Amino acid sequence: MLIFYHAPQSRSGTTLWLLEELGVPYQIELVDIRREGGAPESYRAIQPHKKAPAIVHEGVVITERAAIATYLADAFPEAGLAPPIGDPRRGPYLSWLVYVDSVLDPCLSAKAFGWQYDALTVSFGRFEDAVAHVEATLSAHDYAVGDAFTAADVSLATALHWAAHVAKLLPETPAVRGYLDRIQKRPGFQRFMAKAMEGA
Repeated sequence: MLIFYHAPQSRSGTTLWLLEELGVPYQIELVDIRREGGAPESYRAIQPHKKAPAIVHEGVVITERAAIATYLADAFPEAGLAPPIGDPRRGPYLSWLVYVDSVLDPCLSAKAFGWQYDALTVSFGRFEDAVAHVEATLSAHDYAVGDAFTAADVSLATALHWAAHVAKLLPETPAVRGYLDRIQKRPGFQRFMAKAMEGA
């Protein structure tokens, strides 16, 4: 059994979308991260900071979005969402999975909240560099690591959808607009959006 600990309208939506892309059965356990005091203290046994997402698969707990995506895409290779070890796309794929969470997401958050910081003193660097990297990648090919959709695109597209359509932090350049248009046509994305609209 695959158990998915999920907080609706949060970053764990990325994992919900990935599960829909994988097409595997899963059980949702809702985590109320917004109540006073956050999630119950008992949830620390699953996620030490009481954040979402987290999964438990065959008794093993996995936390952090990039780790969850890497694990799930490898655990269910029939979905074709992860280049296998030995594939030259494997390195760029892993790089994008981590980049979205460790660089792009903090840059977007800093921009959204107007944080002032010296880029040399933080691990994630400059917003402008992140935007330039995304633009160069999506101008060169259709998806994060070439012409095929992978789990890295679930992470990247989630961030770009929020940044361009919700927070209005990014200009919708032709490269970004074309990418998001391709993403939104995917049945997995549409199933995810339907569940998100229902409150899942």
